[in-house]
Amino acid sequence: MGDILNFEPTKEQFGIFWKYLQVPEVTDVDYNGSELWVTDLKRGRYRVSEAVSESFIRAFTHNISNCVNRQFNNANRVLEADTKELRISMIHASAAASGISICIRKSPCIVRNHITDMIETGFCRAEVLQLLINCVLARMNFVFGGEPGAGKTECAKFFMQFIPKEERVITIEDSLEIHYSDLNPGADAIELRIGPGFSYTDAIKACLRQNPKWLILSEARSLEVTSLLEQWSTGVNGFTTIHLDDLRKLPDRISNMMESVQDADRMENRIYRYVNVGILIRCVRTPEGKLHRYIDQLCFYSREQEENKIYMLVKDGKVISVQLPPEILRKFVYAGIRQPFACEHWKEYLEEGR
Repeated sequence: MGDILNFEPTKEQFGIFWKYLQVPEVTDVDYNGSELWVTDLKRGRYRVSEAVSESFIRAFTHNISNCVNRQFNNANRVLEADTKELRISMIHASAAASGISICIRKSPCIVRNHITDMIETGFCRAEVLQLLINCVLARMNFVFGGEPGAGKTECAKFFMQFIPKEERVITIEDSLEIHYSDLNPGADAIELRIGPGFSYTDAIKACLRQNPKWLILSEARSLEVTSLLEQWSTGVNGFTTIHLDDLRKLPDRISNMMESVQDADRMENRIYRYVNVGILIRCVRTPEGKLHRYIDQLCFYSREQEENKIYMLVKDGKVISVQLPPEILRKFVYAGIRQPFACEHWKEYLEEGR
């Protein structure tokens, strides 16, 4: 988690970084001590041929450290700072043998995914998208998995649009990347930022007295997942993301976060009971050199008659089944959704450009 910068970024302050940060498709600008690398949603990751002067790097790091009133030197080797749309991480040359390391991550107040583009680019089929929108409308709990940079948060931001505005949403993040209030104007939302003395677990527990309908955790990393599932067990719904390469590994991935074997055993049953929807996002490079993101796996988790089950609907990007767990079907019925694979408001959402 970084300190908040007390200025809006400008071309003068960000120098050579600036023109790349202005490109809508660019998500990361990284300096490794001698070279500049850029991550682009379409082009992937590439090295910039322009030279970066040592004098600029010194001026940039000095400026950032002054703005957050923190030293950046041999004694304080790591510095992190945030603006509304940028997350900056720097490692001092005394700790990085290759020289000062700078990573700038963009998190703009936009939803990059749209229904029409998602279908046309093969992100997923229309009926799968309608099913997942219906899952939001039926108040189900989502876990978005994938490797770093796959697009988990962007996918989650897309589906958050379909939460009714009158249902209170509380987001919990270390760096503010979801921008829920900005992306969903008029929604009842509270955005919490964890920090010293206010951990993820503290924030999740504090939410219970804030009348949430939805609890959105930016990333499940450690023991806070226990508190998250406890909240979901009370009827609060939500989203979270997790680093994962196969949805079938989710129970083990979360259980491994526990401190003891007994905790892990209890956690497995909770996962199947309170996590409803699993989505795995995959990012691959096409023969043309472009990046292609798509839903590689989609499943439902279910605990039925003391048995834990996974219903896999999409595997390797292809629909392999349309069978839904009995509990999921009941949730659709309670929400008045009779056709899970056909969204009643589909045409309306298309007209709105969602």
